[in-house]
Amino acid sequence: MSNQPYEGYGEGYDPYAQQQQPQQAQQQQAQAWPGQQQAYDDPQAAQQYTQQWQGQTWDTQVQQSRPSASDLAYFPPQNYQAPTPSYDSHAPVTAPPAPPAADEAVGYGPPSLAGNARITDAQRARLEGRSPIIEPGMQPAGLTALLALLLSVTAQIGSYALVVPLVVLQAVTAAGWFRLNGMWPARQGIALAFAGALVADVALLAAGRDNGPAAILGTLGVWVLLSLVMQLRSHADPDTRITSLMATVASAALAIVATGHLAADPDAVTVGAAAVAVAILARALPLPTVASVVVSLLAAAGAGIAVGGMTGLGAKGALLGAVAAGCALIGHRVASYDYPSRFVHFTAGVALPLAAAAPAVYVLGRALA
Repeated sequence: MSNQPYEGYGEGYDPYAQQQQPQQAQQQQAQAWPGQQQAYDDPQAAQQYTQQWQGQTWDTQVQQSRPSASDLAYFPPQNYQAPTPSYDSHAPVTAPPAPPAADEAVGYGPPSLAGNARITDAQRARLEGRSPIIEPGMQPAGLTALLALLLSVTAQIGSYALVVPLVVLQAVTAAGWFRLNGMWPARQGIALAFAGALVADVALLAAGRDNGPAAILGTLGVWVLLSLVMQLRSHADPDTRITSLMATVASAALAIVATGHLAADPDAVTVGAAAVAVAILARALPLPTVASVVVSLLAAAGAGIAVGGMTGLGAKGALLGAVAAGCALIGHRVASYDYPSRFVHFTAGVALPLAAAAPAVYVLGRALA
């Protein structure tokens, strides 16, 4: 309770207020509201002001004396020592609180009103000796297999039929790569990468499969230049611009390189896409990593032989299927790095295996055909 008198009037008037020291009276007059001093001289005015407003209370003084956030921005660390009881205290002495465990204290700084940044799950996993890898799982693998089967079937129909699933693959690749790098939202970068993929598709359809490398590499060179110009016009800090430039160039490169499925031999696309579908499904099985990779490659080679027998590749499809599956597993691994989110699993985890397999499908398809 405050020892200051109640500063209102009427029934709550304190008769002892006139007995305070002169210095306290002056302080009270300084804190009074405008027009309150007049209430001391005129009783009728005091009654009038009592009916209209209430004087300053202890609660308002406490609110005005609260410290600011800058005064409490840093608290010294606790030493966890037993408190020293006062001599006039009869309260029992309690045991000091136990210090937090080592896993609870890692990554936390001193308390402050502004809040403390926690370490990421990936950083905590590294500190605890665990792997910061989370694989997409069976559902993204099923979507990859479905998209791969669409590529495999439409390749035998024609180039314009193959473009439909290819465009979906390129769009998911562009969006997933930005999110995998922690850059979201990045609408301009995603739109630029996807536009480069569409330009590469149109250029290849216009030039034909024989001019596929020129269409792909020419579009990639132009889009690297456009990405550089876009980042030079950005007003962000230099570090952010460099990171954005690398992500934009890599996203555009992956989306444009996926056009290799359109430039490759149709039989090679059919065999390679089928092998990727089988390999990714086998990789999602609950097996140890090494055993899962071996099983995936063997299954892809078997699928290459089976599907190659239906096309003109024959037994050569085993090599194409194994190499395409190896590239797909690399893309699968990249999409699993650094504790990715569910959105990353259903974008980059679905698209990167097929996008990474496109160069192998094109090169080996040309060589084996």
